Amino acid sequence: MAGMSQRAKTNKEKWLLVGKSLVFLAALIPLAKLIWLGLHNGLGANPIEKITRTTGYWTLTFLLITLTATPLRALLGWNWPIRWRRMLGLFAFFYASLHFLTYLVLDQFFDWPAIVKDIAKRPYITVGFPAFVMLIPLAVTSTNKMIQRLGGKRWKSLHGLIYAIGIAGVVHFWWLVKRDISEPVQFAAMLSVLLGFRVVQAMRTKRSRNKPVLSRVEIS
Repeated sequence: MAGMSQRAKTNKEKWLLVGKSLVFLAALIPLAKLIWLGLHNGLGANPIEKITRTTGYWTLTFLLITLTATPLRALLGWNWPIRWRRMLGLFAFFYASLHFLTYLVLDQFFDWPAIVKDIAKRPYITVGFPAFVMLIPLAVTSTNKMIQRLGGKRWKSLHGLIYAIGIAGVVHFWWLVKRDISEPVQFAAMLSVLLGFRVVQAMRTKRSRNKPVLSRVEIS
């Protein structure tokens, strides 16, 4: 029986590793598609805008996917999304970095005075730049060693920035889009549901903690 249990555990870990590898490869598809389009003149009349929009879209997508892990565990009992959450969060940072570098290198050519003016002048950049900066410490502290160094409580508090980053990212996208706001609205709706779930869970937890515990004498 012990051997069968160990074998089942090994098989489970094996399939989880396979699944994680497939998710990793799938997360690279948007980048691979951009490279393919770039090599075959398929980025359209404004390649910089195409790259900027695509990397920004996938940054938000991976942020929201990361935020779904906790609700899936709470509602459906799925633990496997938690195992992949850190990797997906790093992919959000990866695409955010590509998004920022596209603006920094291809759009502005390292023109720092112009970049500073842009940050102050254009509201969508004003809110988007701090969101990217806040992502940096989350990526840096994503390793097990950093979790141990910071301590679970401090690490969790720091990674609570993900909520502010998600809101800032949606606002950034909404203000960037001038005509068709259907995609920003969809992101805003999904983020509202995910944050709303956490608010409800926090209220329930607080209520259960504050609920008085009746002694056996009081019950009888």
